[in-house]
Amino acid sequence: MGKFIYESGIRAEFDDRVLSHLQVTIGTKLRRNEPFYFTWHGDVSTGGGRTTVWMHAAANLVFTYYGGRPAKINRTWLEALMHTANSPGGLRIVAEPTDDGGSELLG
Repeated sequence: MGKFIYESGIRAEFDDRVLSHLQVTIGTKLRRNEPFYFTWHGDVSTGGGRTTVWMHAAANLVFTYYGGRPAKINRTWLEALMHTANSPGGLRIVAEPTDDGGSELLG
């Protein structure tokens, strides 16, 4: 399980594969100077609540991975994540669709 840390205070754990796709999606939006909301649900063991943060170019973000190998990126999933990030509700994690063959390694 990798960790996403926002502004040194908010921490969330995600599977390394999910975190890799979030990093690419978030990085793409922020490189374009497009702020957005990012919402996720906490683990059931911690109550399963919802957290939303305002993502902007000046935010301090840290992506820490458990594993050392870069993830293979599913372009179809990136498109689905980007679609949510571009919506009024902001980025949220959606299920990974079947890869369309356009995968590449991150890192």
